[in-house]
Formats: sequence, C-alpha cells, structure tokens
Amino acid sequence: MAVMAVVGAQWGDEGKGRIVDWLAQDADLVIRYQGGDNAGHTVVNDIGTFKLHILPSGIFNPATRCVVGAGAVVNPAGLMVELAEVEAQGVDTANIWLSERCHIVMPYHIALDGLEEEARTTGARIGTTKRGIGPVYTDKAARIGIRLGDLGRPKWLRERLGLALERANRLLGLFGHAPFELEALLTLAEGWHEVLAPRIIDTLPMVRSVVRGGGRVVLEGQLGVMRDLDWGMYPYVTSSNPTAAYAAAGAGLPATAITQVVGVVKAYTTSVGGGPLPTEQLNADGDRLREAGREYGATTGRPRRCGWFDGAAIGHATWLNGFTSLAVTKLDVLDEFAEIRLCVGYLLDGVAIDGVPDTPDLGRVQPVWETMPGWLCSTREARLWSDLPPAAQRYLERIAELAGAPIRFVSVGPERERLVVVEGDWS
Repeated sequence: MAVMAVVGAQWGDEGKGRIVDWLAQDADLVIRYQGGDNAGHTVVNDIGTFKLHILPSGIFNPATRCVVGAGAVVNPAGLMVELAEVEAQGVDTANIWLSERCHIVMPYHIALDGLEEEARTTGARIGTTKRGIGPVYTDKAARIGIRLGDLGRPKWLRERLGLALERANRLLGLFGHAPFELEALLTLAEGWHEVLAPRIIDTLPMVRSVVRGGGRVVLEGQLGVMRDLDWGMYPYVTSSNPTAAYAAAGAGLPATAITQVVGVVKAYTTSVGGGPLPTEQLNADGDRLREAGREYGATTGRPRRCGWFDGAAIGHATWLNGFTSLAVTKLDVLDEFAEIRLCVGYLLDGVAIDGVPDTPDLGRVQPVWETMPGWLCSTREARLWSDLPPAAQRYLERIAELAGAPIRFVSVGPERERLVVVEGDWS
C-alpha cells in the first residue's frame, strides 16, 4: 500500500496540479479531498494546457480512477462545464466519480458569498472568489447542507432544501436580495441529477478496495497551509482544512493509511487574497517575479501578490503536515536573478520568534533576510540533480534545511516533462 498526500505548503497556487499530474501516471486512484472550485490547478502535458477547478488532476491518465471526495464541495453547474471543456480537448472522463456525501454549492451560496464580501469594509475583505465556498461550508457545519446523494431522493431533497432555503432567504433579505424559489431550485437540481447521476456513488468501497489491494493512491489538496481554517492566517483563510491531517477524512481513509506527505512549494512566495504576507515585495522584484512566473490566478485571473521565499512559514507547514519530502516548483523563474533573497525567520517587536504567530502579530513581523547568489542561466533543460547549476543546488538545499524535509521533485517549467526527480520511489 502507498498513499501519498500532496499538500500546498504556502499560501496556495504552489503548483500542486502539475505534481499530481506527474504522479498520476503511475497511480491507481487520485482523490481530491477538500475545497471547491474557488481555486485552480494548472496542468500542462502532451494533451494540452488545462485549468482545473474541481476535477482531480489525475484525469489525464485513463487508467487512473479519480474521485471528488466527501470533504470537497461541488457546484454541479460548474462541474458540468468543466467536464465538457476537458472532453472537448479529447480527455476521457469515464473514470471520474463523485462522492454522494459531497456538499452542493447552491445558487444562494454564491449570492451570499458575493454580498457578504462586498459588505465588508475594504481593510476587512477576505479576498474570497465569490464562488459560494464559505456559505456552503457554513451550511455543512450547521447541518442544513444539501449533498450530491440527495439529488436522487426527491422527497428527501424537497424537505432538506426547504429547510436550507428558509434560512438562506432570510439572510439574503438582509442585503435586499430577492428570495430564491424552492420549485425553481428543485427543477435545477433535477437537471443536475440527469447529467451527473451515473458518477454519484458511495466512493468508500472503491477507495477501500484500492488501498487494501496495495494500490497507489494520491490525495490532492487545494490551496495551502497558510489558508487552513484552523492553522492559517484566520480570518483570511479558506473554509476547509488543506492540511494532510484532513486528507484522510476528506478522502475516506483511516489516518494510518497515509504513508507519504509531499509538500509543494514555489521557489518564491505568492498569494491571492487578503491577509499578511511577510515576504511580499511591493517593488520591482515583486513585479519581476509576477511577470516571469505569469502569476495570475487560474480561477479569477487576479494578479498574485509576490515575494521571496518564506522559510519561517515552511517550517510551520512541515510541522503541521509531517512532510516526508518537498516538491519545489517554478525554480526556472529565478534563472535571471543575480541575487535571491529568502526569509529565514521572523522578528516581532525586534525579538526573534520561533514559528508563525497568529494573524494580528503575523502582520507586524519583520523578516530576517538571507541573500544567496543566483545562477544566471537556464534550468529548463535540467532533468537530473546534477544538471542544475551549483548555485541552484545550494538554494534548494537551503530550502530543504529550513523546511526540515528532503527535496523529491524540482519543477523547471510548467510542462509535465520539465521535472527533476531527485527521489521518485513510492515506498
């Protein structure tokens, strides 16, 4: 048995999709374990370029079964569009399955998300993508959510949706928004069921069979540790837990099943949305990182905030996830920098601190900087560790030292083949 969790180790947008796509070529099952379509995973392979939102990044191997697990939330309309888009590019989607326990993003969730974000004062805005993710997880916790399995139970769905809609319409009324009609939503749900019913199953027997049979399983997370609901920079977080500890629960596995945890980090730092970003560079370096790395959100197109690598945050992430290895992406973006800075710790009120403090203090920390020489040559053709320039090797070794975890993969371009595999064993 080999179960590998692939976790974002920064603020999200680390390049998890390209790592999962590579791993899926040798995997029996890929499970998306949390989050919704509020963030995208960009995958570039021999089929084309894809911006996935809820579909697992293992879909490009027709022999790999892909599951959207119970910890994820699904907008059926968006999912149907995404399925149609990848099918139009020649991707076989027959092996995509949806847990009947996934909660559904309803139209009223999307309306509430946008209204609530707009109502926040400018400084208090979270930076939500307004895809309804916060409200649907709120309903899940309040036990009034609607799940994919409910679509096939008309009487049950009517009762549940009536209860949820009563609360949603009261909230919408506070913003002056017109109420949603039960019958219209039931008709919408009927259409969703007609298209998605063959994919909506109890996924546990499948997952259990693969794991007990010694299969190779990849658990795919969304966003990153610093957006974790409990351990991220609350309230500028997502509404679920991207950490490895939640991967088992969201996928439908015992915690002891996970044998490896790969932390995905960019060779620098990016973030979309509000909240502290200690190493952000609001200067020419930040602009240069953004343009060289094409740092614009896969879902929203918003420009990402950019800065140097945060070694304090990666230590925090390693502790919370127990990384067994790292995948460093976008090393090639740094190819033309003569000097590269990285944060090796934080000062709070002039005093060195251990770890990442809570959000109010994180917004006040001062990074402790270290400067390393760049390599000023292309790394894009590297496929072995020995192909990398010595200065690039030293930079990567410093990241591994700060993380307390060895480097397993180094991405030197978005294409699947532009990957240095330092150590690729599943065991």
